[in-house]
Amino acid sequence: MIVGIDLGTTNSLVAYFTPDGAKIIPNRLGKNLTPSAVSVDEDGNVYVGETAKERMSLYPDSVAMTFKRSMGTDREYELSGKKFKPEELSSFVLRALKEDAEKFLGEPVTEAVISVPAYFDDKRRKATKRAGELAGLKVERMISEPTAAAIAYGLYEKSRDTRFLVFDLGGGTFDVSILELFQNILEVRAVAGDNYLGGEDFTNVLQKLYLNKTGLLLQNLDEKEQVRVYKQCEDAKREISGNSEVTIECLIGDEKKQAVIKADEYEEACEELLQKIREPVKRSLSDAGLSLDKIDEIVLIGGATKLDIVKRYITKLFRKFPDTNINPDEAVALGAAIQAAMKERNKAVKEVILTDVCSFTLGTEVVMEYADGTIEDGHYCPIIERNTVIPASHTERLYTVNDNQEKLRVKVLQGESRFSKNNLYLGELEVTVPQAPKGQESIDVTYTYDINSLLEVEVKVVSTGMTKKMIIKGDANTMTDDEIEERMKELSYLKIRPRDEEENRLALLRAERMYEESIGDTRKKIEMCLRDFEQILRKGTREEIDEARRELYEVLEEDFE
Repeated sequence: MIVGIDLGTTNSLVAYFTPDGAKIIPNRLGKNLTPSAVSVDEDGNVYVGETAKERMSLYPDSVAMTFKRSMGTDREYELSGKKFKPEELSSFVLRALKEDAEKFLGEPVTEAVISVPAYFDDKRRKATKRAGELAGLKVERMISEPTAAAIAYGLYEKSRDTRFLVFDLGGGTFDVSILELFQNILEVRAVAGDNYLGGEDFTNVLQKLYLNKTGLLLQNLDEKEQVRVYKQCEDAKREISGNSEVTIECLIGDEKKQAVIKADEYEEACEELLQKIREPVKRSLSDAGLSLDKIDEIVLIGGATKLDIVKRYITKLFRKFPDTNINPDEAVALGAAIQAAMKERNKAVKEVILTDVCSFTLGTEVVMEYADGTIEDGHYCPIIERNTVIPASHTERLYTVNDNQEKLRVKVLQGESRFSKNNLYLGELEVTVPQAPKGQESIDVTYTYDINSLLEVEVKVVSTGMTKKMIIKGDANTMTDDEIEERMKELSYLKIRPRDEEENRLALLRAERMYEESIGDTRKKIEMCLRDFEQILRKGTREEIDEARRELYEVLEEDFE
């Protein structure tokens, strides 16, 4: 079975294809969204999703979130004294989704189509694939989130040719993609975005307003209080949509600190973030050679697009109302599931040809010779420009710069800076050339890039015809099977909690968190219920435990939420 997975910054989802279309698979708690959160306790127990997120309030140093933002980097997260790379944390989320899907479908899940932001570079895509492999999934295909959303919206089934802009503002990343439908070809015309802009930033703005109004300083709060403030601001961010104001109240020490924030005040404070949205939109239109009036439809995906201030800004920016027929949280996962069905050649799915573009320019390092004869190295020579439709093959002729030069080195780089040191290094190869006066010997450097993130670099010495090739695969840095097995052994000390304990663990954590946040009679009442529930957990039957958990939630909802 092949499933589609949306590995998100804030939440992740898994979906599969049925005769009635793509469907979201609920997680072990019966919910469609699984928070992209991982927690590891002192005994090596791993918690994923809502349970891990709940632990943040009690054990903040044991929880990692928004690690997708660091995919493909050297950053490490320390949880209860153990260090993890972003792709390793992502693998725990993917493994949880895999287990949920297997439980729901009643069969093994061995392969997945995983979505990635369109603006993810090669390094981040490789890290995502590694995460899938560590989770025990075969990942032969990754699909960009906007393309997946376009498929989910059924745009590939439209009878007329259509140009549309997919606006993807998730928890931690922002993508703008312009796609064009022609017959059965869905072509990505341009992509742009910001890997460090998302819904989390809109929460941070609300948090700053709350701290200013209450006179609190973030650095003066302990870790639990910081988490508590952030959580309340996150809830308030959703509540302020459709309301003229919102009240945020947090327990700081023994005192409840309250602040009222008006919607227009919040919108004004978000102006800088909204302006950051404008630039990728302008860049994508410019790269595609289109004006706004040439866009037929605007499609919204990502949870942050549900915010009123974002929707209003989008409508104002594009001068038209966007399409909101599908839940923006679910569109990408549904599209990935349809792509998985296409990969399986499912007859119920209309076959569509997907084309993509290079998100970043591919080029090499060259030296620059000025009119006065000065030579300066470290410059970047683009060979395949960003937003070139792939597959693509381009050639650039380069010349020797020194008399009797014997070798030419071709560094393979990815990025947009005019200086090579600021771009991503992918590899290099070296060729020998006959000695001759400078400028008389040359090489043809050909880059060929395909939809599977496979880059072939061919260097041909023009005078001798000697050719050297190098292939940089999309999974060039992916672990081998032996390396994956070895890393899994290293992680074997970690213990994944049994599935049937998840709901009880979550109930306990939520009650403990509410106990810490309450005072007086409410706190005493929660403590009594907690003790009763813990006693039934030790000795009760499954039915008694389920009933006690329901009663505990009733108390929490009545007296706290």
